[in-house]
Amino acid sequence: MQASKFKLPLFIIATVLFGLKTYIVYKYMFNLSIENTMQELILFLNPFVSAYLVFAISVWLKPRRQMKYLRWTILLGTMILYLNLVFYRNFTDFITIPVLFQGNNAADLGSSFLSLVHLPDLFLFLDVAIVWFLSRRTASLAVDFPKAGKIAATAVTFLLLTANVVLAEMERPMLFVRAFDREYLVKNIGIFNYHVYDATMTTKTKAQRVLADGSEVQEIESYMRENTTNNEKTDLFGVAEDRNVIFVSVESMQNFVLDEKVNGKEITPFMNDLKESSDTIFFPNFYHQTAQGKTSDSEFIVENSLYPLPRGAVYFTHAGNEYNSLPEILNEEDYYTSVYHANNKSFWNRDTMYANLGYDKFFDEQSFEENEQNSFGWGLEDKAFFEQSIKYLKEQQQPFYSKFITLTHHFPFELPEDKAHIDKYNSNSRTLNNYIPTARYTDEALKGFFQQLKDAGLYEDSIIVLMGDHYGISDFHNKAMSQFLGKEIDGYQHIQNQRVPFMIHIPGYEGGKKYDKIAGQIDVKPTLMHLLGIKEENDLSFGTNLFAKDRKGFIAMRDGSFVTDEYIYKDEVCYDRETGEPIEMAPEQKSPCLPFKEKVDKELEYSDSLIYGDLLRFYDFDEGERQTKEEIKEKEKAQQNDK
Repeated sequence: MQASKFKLPLFIIATVLFGLKTYIVYKYMFNLSIENTMQELILFLNPFVSAYLVFAISVWLKPRRQMKYLRWTILLGTMILYLNLVFYRNFTDFITIPVLFQGNNAADLGSSFLSLVHLPDLFLFLDVAIVWFLSRRTASLAVDFPKAGKIAATAVTFLLLTANVVLAEMERPMLFVRAFDREYLVKNIGIFNYHVYDATMTTKTKAQRVLADGSEVQEIESYMRENTTNNEKTDLFGVAEDRNVIFVSVESMQNFVLDEKVNGKEITPFMNDLKESSDTIFFPNFYHQTAQGKTSDSEFIVENSLYPLPRGAVYFTHAGNEYNSLPEILNEEDYYTSVYHANNKSFWNRDTMYANLGYDKFFDEQSFEENEQNSFGWGLEDKAFFEQSIKYLKEQQQPFYSKFITLTHHFPFELPEDKAHIDKYNSNSRTLNNYIPTARYTDEALKGFFQQLKDAGLYEDSIIVLMGDHYGISDFHNKAMSQFLGKEIDGYQHIQNQRVPFMIHIPGYEGGKKYDKIAGQIDVKPTLMHLLGIKEENDLSFGTNLFAKDRKGFIAMRDGSFVTDEYIYKDEVCYDRETGEPIEMAPEQKSPCLPFKEKVDKELEYSDSLIYGDLLRFYDFDEGERQTKEEIKEKEKAQQNDK
């Protein structure tokens, strides 16, 4: 009698195919930096651990259900992997649960999403096709283990998972405690275990508001009073008192295009001239500090001088919190506050958040006239946007604070040929190539806006602030960026690439100059208040007035990286800020970045606590003191009785 041939169970075949595919995606499609042999080993191991963890569950099912389970789980796993890949191509980041709840943004992402889908991506579904074929044609690939065999197969799962976690903790101690960097999590535990961790963290943060009693506020307030210097008066205090504030959030604009040319033409001639004018204050070392919320994060930082969350966007996850925002403060100073943005009012949940922040009016896409001639890419072109905004601006009560959010210079940076007045860049990155003409276009739109303000009689009585909201070119395009900059993109240069334009233009003021000091979006709120002559002694802020002499010594990024006067810290490497060289230390020596690292981690943790716990509801900004839950309830009851 002939012995039956041994056949590899389908759950093992699925594990090998899916694990191998995931490793290839990690290694060659995600831009994951591998620093040592241990990281390489973990990166190779965790895809197979994750795959086995899921597919081995099938051994507890009957043969027919096994096949069905394996078919659908490998398809679902592939979709999760692929969506993360597409997301990563744009944001150099991984999806979080809070981001998924921002799904109503997807309707506005059409062209952006399609540009991130590549034809070779079809090969990522090859293992899905193989498993589906085998599961329908070869029933003998199902297993029928006795109970002991099922337990043994499951035990292997936990052994592999434990080994993966132990190796991850060896490679990076306290990985799960200080998880500011999602890339480290994915490298060490894999994309799927990372999503499990993310779900756990989401549940935990939801509970923080319920359990908060306000006792944490006093410690955070003491830290802010000690580390911010917003009560210091300088010669610039009140220099723009009672003037209108026109704040332009310039989509995706980074400093690397300033003073640069392509084929002999300046990319940003207007901004180049503006930053050098005698009535402009320019900060060349100004860094964006956004995370997954991008433009909405930059708005949140500027309005509140708090950090964005490490996962998701505050505009979505905590739009109902209590804040002491810049619009609210200006309303108390008799300013009319408004926002101009020619997009869907619900995009990034703006309609809800703006109302909570105290804005008087939101001019969304319904306030503008769009047609085929003036609309492309993400919507109304910047030139038409500014032209159509002037009529509303002229009618506003003065003084006013009005924020403008541009659209044209937005990924994937689409621009009709007849509107492009500079050549595309020539590199292997279509994104960077297209970035140049849209940057020039937006620069031209800004020039026109300044003239329109003059023609409307608003220019002389206003200050105009230009700020890049976040990066436009992600790490996914490092090869092309290295070509453009003529230097390698390491951790140091990555941080330097996060510098964005920040200019404060004060017509008639002849004291404009370049401030080389480090600065960030967290500092905008106290700086503008200082210029307007508003002394908000009871405000709680992580930012500092940029004109103060005694300022805290670092600019923190959301992932825990930071910049100081002397150092740049990224991916656990301390660089000399002047030379860009890593600082070599003897084994017994402590890194000079370490004291700053501890302060940055603490500050980010404090900011997260304020948001997750909605702790500002426990603070009375009029009196400058903490409130108890009982006092809050009494106030709410009194307000209800007044109504």
